[in-house]
Amino acid sequence: MGGLLLIRYGEISLKGKNRREFENRLVGNLRRMVGERARVQRIHGRVLVETVDGIDPYQVGEDVSRVFGVVSVAVAERARLDLQAIQTKAVALVKGIMERRGLVHPTFKVTARRSNKSFPHRSLELNRLVGGAVLSAIDHLSVDVHHPDINVHVEVREREAFVWAEVWRGPGGLPVGASGPGLLLLSGGIDSPVAGWMAMKRGIAIRPVHFDSFPFTSERARQKVYDLCQVLTAFQHRISLTVVPFAAIQTDIQTHCPEGLRVTIMRRMMLRIASALAERDGICALVTGESVGQVASQTLESIYTINAVTNLPILRPLVGFDKEEIIARAQRIGTYDISVRPYEDCCTVFVPQHPKTKPHLGPVERAEKALDVSALVRGAVAECWQVDFTRGAEPPAL
Repeated sequence: MGGLLLIRYGEISLKGKNRREFENRLVGNLRRMVGERARVQRIHGRVLVETVDGIDPYQVGEDVSRVFGVVSVAVAERARLDLQAIQTKAVALVKGIMERRGLVHPTFKVTARRSNKSFPHRSLELNRLVGGAVLSAIDHLSVDVHHPDINVHVEVREREAFVWAEVWRGPGGLPVGASGPGLLLLSGGIDSPVAGWMAMKRGIAIRPVHFDSFPFTSERARQKVYDLCQVLTAFQHRISLTVVPFAAIQTDIQTHCPEGLRVTIMRRMMLRIASALAERDGICALVTGESVGQVASQTLESIYTINAVTNLPILRPLVGFDKEEIIARAQRIGTYDISVRPYEDCCTVFVPQHPKTKPHLGPVERAEKALDVSALVRGAVAECWQVDFTRGAEPPAL
């Protein structure tokens, strides 16, 4: 027999006339996550995932708890619209949890919700009747309504009831793709993968672009970016990375531009190239991992001067985060250990000893006249290549 997962979503339910579109997106993303292991079905206000015979519902539950839009996932049991059937399921559920967790003298409570108003027992009465049946059937069990070891949930719906007690929290947010695509400037560092994760949480399907400084950086630095993309497929089923050869542009900047402005000019070139790629692919926003004041290029003056080269909106999900908060999120989503591998990326080579922290637009634009900006952008766009990543696959080889 397969298992049943009951999935609750939150923000999607507030979308009014567009709610069905968001629900369909969530169901599609869940189906891509579970593949052939389960069937996905939408019911009013919930999504049901039924695993096929022989598939562990707990493993599937852990997987679907990473899908954006999901608020919680519970391993549930179906019951007929009959008090005794609900009580029997609740008793079996508590016994199973006690055995699986090795609980000897656990506490419990019952939390019932009756959306089917024709059912003869109200929610508070269900709490008492189901709780009493569990207490009578199981020894060494006591009630604690504030901090129970086991919280038995009962939900009585129109055609059937569900009983569950084990819940995973999901990430919430909106289903990936519901807000369209965004081009993520992905370095090998800690910040940008977290920014990509947070953009996905708002329904943005990320399309990373990486500025590659080989041979000034090693192939292992490129592999680090590949591995980061593979980790992010746990949250977005497929990711297409665009790799931009950037070493020649950095060499030109180093040769022809004042030392203190090199970082600013380099970032302006990145935004020009990213904007050209976004326009080519019909993408209407850029996403970066910048946090105000974290480094020289992220002061407000630098951000203003760098932004001047594009009219595209630039989303900065980490703008109010400090480094400790970013690191904690990176550890949670599984990118931190990859990001801290000691291989330099394009942002750490050619860094001047004293970069301008408050660059002004006029001097920067005059310095750029030493470069053939249009030709450099066209060349970078023409020479870039794409690498595709799919959830569950090995990262592509270099």
